[in-house]
Formats: sequence, C-alpha cells, structure tokens
Amino acid sequence: MGAVFDEARLDDEDALASLDPSDTLRALAGAGAQVRRTMAAAGEAGLDRLRDVEPRGVVVAAAGGSVAVADLFEAVSRGAAALPVQSCSSGSLPGWVGALDVVLAVSQSGRAAGTLALAAEAARRGAFLVTVGASDSPLADVCARAHGVHVPIAVEGSSSRTSVWAQATPALLAADALGIASINHETLAGIADVLDRTATDARPWSESFVNPAKILATELAESTPIVLGEGPFGDVTARRAAAMFGRTGRVPVAHGCLPDAASQIVACFDGPLAPGQSGGGGQDDIFADPFLDGPSRAPLRLIMMRDTSPGDGHGLTDTVVAGAEDAGVRVSLVDAPAADPLLRLAYHVALTDFAATYLALGFGFDPATSPHVRLLRGARDA
Repeated sequence: MGAVFDEARLDDEDALASLDPSDTLRALAGAGAQVRRTMAAAGEAGLDRLRDVEPRGVVVAAAGGSVAVADLFEAVSRGAAALPVQSCSSGSLPGWVGALDVVLAVSQSGRAAGTLALAAEAARRGAFLVTVGASDSPLADVCARAHGVHVPIAVEGSSSRTSVWAQATPALLAADALGIASINHETLAGIADVLDRTATDARPWSESFVNPAKILATELAESTPIVLGEGPFGDVTARRAAAMFGRTGRVPVAHGCLPDAASQIVACFDGPLAPGQSGGGGQDDIFADPFLDGPSRAPLRLIMMRDTSPGDGHGLTDTVVAGAEDAGVRVSLVDAPAADPLLRLAYHVALTDFAATYLALGFGFDPATSPHVRLLRGARDA
C-alpha cells in the first residue's frame, strides 16, 4: 500500500520537525531575507559593472533547482530586450557566444557540474562572466580567474530549491543593469515584502483550515493535478510549481500556460481522469472491485494560478475555469492580486513552494531528501 496523506500531520509541530530535519519550512520562510541580503551582496560585488557593458547577447547557465532563475531572466527580458537571451543547462554554450557577450552562471552550491563547465567555457571564449553561488566554490574561482563578477550567496541550511530568491535577485539586478528589463530596488523590496507576508500566512503553526499552503497541499494530495498559469510570467510560475510538486512533494504534475496550453488542458476534462469516466474521479462505485477493476484514479483537479485579482475579468481563463466546473473537474484558484506582475509571480512561487513542502510532509516524506535522487546522483558521479 502506498503512502497515505494525513492532514493531521500538518498541524502537529513535533511531527513536522521530525519529518523536516533540514528545516525546509524555515528556509522557505527566509525568502524575503534572501532578497534583501543578496541585494546588498550584489552591490558589494560590483554588479553595476554591467552598466558599462553593451553585449551582443546574454546566456544564462543554470540547472536543477536553479533553472527557475534562467526561466525568470528570459521572461523579464522578453519583449524588452534588443538582444538575444538564451538559457543553457548542460552541454556547450551556443556557438555564437564570444568576447562580445555576457554569460550569467547560477549554482547555489557553486559546484553543479554542468553550470561549472559552461562558466569555464565562457571564460575561455572571453565572455564577460557573472556568477551567482557560494563564495568558497569552484564557480567563484572560475569567475575570479576570468576577472568577472561573482555574487556570493549563503548556502548553509538551504538548497537550490529553497534559495531560489537568493539566486534570482542578482539575475534580476543584472537584467536591469544590462538595460534589458526595468527592475529597481523598490520592486525588489516589494518582492521581499510579498515573500514575508506569504511566509506568515503559510507558517507551520497556522492551522490547516486557514493556511492557504496547507489547503492547497491537501487538495493536491487528493487529486491528479494540472497546473495552469496565465500572464507574462505564467509559464515561469507553472513550471516552477510543477517542478516543486514533483521534486519536493513527490507528485507528478502536468503544467501549461494560457493561451497556448488551453486546448491540451481542456481536452483532459473529458478524458479518462475526468469525473464520470471509467476509473475517473466521479462518485465512487460501491460495486467496484479493486482486484478486478484495478485501483481507482484520483480525480482530476485544475490548479489555476490566476494573474490578477478576482472580478477583474480573465477572458480565456474564466472560460477554462467554467469549462472545468461544468465538467465536474475540481478547481483550485490561486489568485495573486498585485499591480506589479513580478509581485504576483513572487506570491505564486512562494505559496506553491510551501504547498509542495506540506504535500511531502503530509505524506510522511522528508521534503529535502529523496533516496531515489541520491541514487541518481551516485550514478552521475560514478
């Protein structure tokens, strides 16, 4: 029999502490402080040197939990940048990268093999190198030898998943310094405030019936979820949420962003996981035999990460939500009412990060450690 989600665990502080020896919840709660600390570190590191650089193109090298930083950098530069921006996670840099370009390499530990190799390659090609990661790391050494800019981040008690805002802050400042996005210190301070407020709402001692992250985790545990985003950063938030629900929460989640993913999402509303279909999530059949008919599937649920406050009108989003409700598909609305789209993104990321962590804890898993991931890492190192 598989793991059973126990909502009572989420309100048992002793149980949470025993299941979370790495203090994942505490690390997530420090996201706002990560932003403020790293803003100062970026200034001390001399990131403003980028204001004197006029690159032909920018490449962001990131892998694993740091991929969200590359996604965000590409998203903030989309439409405003007059130069190409591309991300890489492994392999070689694009052939066009040379001395006229900027390479931003991000690794929380400063030891991610793929990111480290891309940074070293950028240095060999003479690109302007900016790195983000641990101060005493191979990545920092590569950057120093290339006379680039290294922004140090604290790594104690955190992972690439829980330190995403420490990694993202220098990237956002770099985008502003390069003139490919407009992100001032006031915006970053606003992001920090949003992260603080979300951490307060999602704190461990906040009971399940009022804690938005615990509520979302419970809804996810009882369903087969699809995460759908909207707005300028909808693809970033949906991909990040799906990655966290899978890597941290141990639940595979499909994801997409409107408008492009509308058809593939709504088609699922009349598929095999839809209510009323064989094995779907409708009313339980009292005559069903689990040995003859197989185990029932969890009901489909749409996690709709809306980009604006309720009542403002969402067009296609409202149509998708109404279609889901008409089909009997359960819907979780995650609204982020804020004027600045970056603040909305911050809320969506923070809330789903906490929800993914509570999802793991509710199932009785350590959110920071997976034995199968350890095996995978062992195979890579062999």
